[in-house]
Amino acid sequence: MKNNKTGRYRGDGNLEFTDQLWATANKLRGSVEAAEYKHIVLGLLFLKYVSDAFEARRCELETAIKDPTDSDYFIKDPTTEYVTSVVEDRDEYLAANVFYVPPQARWSHLIANATQSNLGKFIDDAMVAIERENPKQLRGVLPKIYARSSIPSHTLGEIVNLFSTIGFGTEDAIARDVLGRTYEYFIKMFAKAEGHRGGEFYTPHCVVRLLVEMLEPYEGRVYDPACGSGGMFVQSHKFIQAHNGNPHAISIYGQERNEATWRICKMNLVLRGIPNEHILLGDTFTNDQHKDLR
Repeated sequence: MKNNKTGRYRGDGNLEFTDQLWATANKLRGSVEAAEYKHIVLGLLFLKYVSDAFEARRCELETAIKDPTDSDYFIKDPTTEYVTSVVEDRDEYLAANVFYVPPQARWSHLIANATQSNLGKFIDDAMVAIERENPKQLRGVLPKIYARSSIPSHTLGEIVNLFSTIGFGTEDAIARDVLGRTYEYFIKMFAKAEGHRGGEFYTPHCVVRLLVEMLEPYEGRVYDPACGSGGMFVQSHKFIQAHNGNPHAISIYGQERNEATWRICKMNLVLRGIPNEHILLGDTFTNDQHKDLR
């Protein structure tokens, strides 16, 4: 893995940088159980991505305001009030399929408070704020566990600083792919760290890929009654992309009984740009919430 001149991790097509990223993050884990640590790390990865995507869109809007050829936004000598009204307009982000991130939830705010003894509360407040602004996909999904975590504040600060070196890129498709594969890699490594318990939320990629290749989900519904971290759904979309199909031709349905794993799955799908509204929490055997599917 190579660092660029600014010290930011740069991944190539194989995401080789994830090896070092994982090694560093795992070193910071210390004696904390992997079962707890994975939610800390995966939640922060998610927060970093949505904040990066927000800032990229914000830059686009700021550029448009100064561009004389942009009839939608350009104003000669724009006032501060006008600029703010545009770059803080929630609808401008939702229209571009980007989550609106309020000031207290932006990564820059966490960086500014990374040395605070109550950093965990800052992170929890950020998660709450993002859910509140984007309830359709994120209500009840993001982890609010940082203030009560057994991880010391200074270690949380080191993790925040570590993830600050990740550049997911400004192009949405590239950023989603890089972050999605980074997230998937971390899920796999946490499953290994947890041993047999990891099988509760992670099925090896080779197994999922074989199953999807056999099913050939070009269209229709993809249903997983025990969906874990969502590997079946991600691989189904990869299958469609590899065969130049239409990702909107399939609908995703699933259920997961473990709430923490359900959260991981919902975040995983959001990062991949896959609709997650039909991924429900509950035990399929005792409370099947998709009885109408045929």
